[in-house]
Amino acid sequence: MSTSLPLPSLESLKDQAKRLRAHLGREGEPITHSRALELIAVQHGFRDWNTLHARIGNRPPLNPWVLGSRVSGTYLGHPFEAEILSVSAFAGKPGHYRLTLKFDEAVDVVTFDSFSAFRRRINCTVDETGRSPARTSDGRPHVELAW
Repeated sequence: MSTSLPLPSLESLKDQAKRLRAHLGREGEPITHSRALELIAVQHGFRDWNTLHARIGNRPPLNPWVLGSRVSGTYLGHPFEAEILSVSAFAGKPGHYRLTLKFDEAVDVVTFDSFSAFRRRINCTVDETGRSPARTSDGRPHVELAW
């Protein structure tokens, strides 16, 4: 079935497929959108897109807005498990929340072999899907909560 990494949201998986299709097209190897979805499913340990879609569609709604809740996901592309230490809603941005997360294991946020910068606690903003509006240079959300 799936790997031990937390699954991103359905929207995030579709974004991954779009980026894969665009990249392969630029490399001279065009593929259909459905083929890109199938490849993303296999990358996440599923036999096909329908199986992955069913798995995500059958999970309960995201509700990490309670202090002490356990969440998992990715931070700057690195998997994590964490405890929610604080939650606050933005008055001017309905559906957006500021979270303070305490990672079980520190996450190295630097990709260089000769340098490390570990984070054990972060503040982040996420929307109702558990994704941050802030993105990395490759278009991935800084934080993607999975459940």
